[in-house]
Parts: sequence; structure tokens; C-alpha cells
Amino acid sequence: MPLRRNNSARLFAALGDETRLRLIGRLCAEGPLSISELTAGSQVTRQAITKHLRLMERAGLARGARRGRESVWKVDRRNVEEARHYLDRISAQWDDALARLQSFVE
Repeated sequence: MPLRRNNSARLFAALGDETRLRLIGRLCAEGPLSISELTAGSQVTRQAITKHLRLMERAGLARGARRGRESVWKVDRRNVEEARHYLDRISAQWDDALARLQSFVE
């Protein structure tokens, strides 16, 4: 199922922030993490991390759940995979356009 235009715009806007991009990278690489774990070693406050995670949740990139007193966050892999497919399609279109240009120039 392709990303709907509204959803894809929200998703890519969320990925356009350096902090959120770093968070999604960590969640993809390390699996579910608590806000404390995501904040450790960072100059970003817990409140800021929480705000970024909530925005990522609204964009469909991540989901949070309570585990005891902690909120644990994980990637919504379905939406990340849909975004990857969207980018793959754009990449293929560029490859086709460049191949046509190369053929024309030669």
C-alpha cells in the first residue's frame, strides 16, 4: 500500500530534523528504547526527546508504550518500509531520466 501524499509529507517532514533522524536511526539499530536510554549521552533534554518522539508518533514513524514507569519507543517499521519504497521509486525514475539523457547526449 503506497504512502498517501498527506502521510508521506508528514513522515518526510519528521525525518527532516537532525534530532529526529538520529532518534529513528538509534531505534532502527538498537530496537525499542526508553526515553532515558535515548537521552543518555545526549545534550538534548528528556522533555525535548519526548516532544520529538510525539511528533514522530503523529507522523507514523514510532510508537510508544508504557513499561512500568518508563515509556519505551520503537520504530513503526511498516511506515519506514513504505517510505523506503517511495524513495526507491523516485530513485528509479531518476535513473531512467539520467539513462535517457545519457543516450541522447551520446
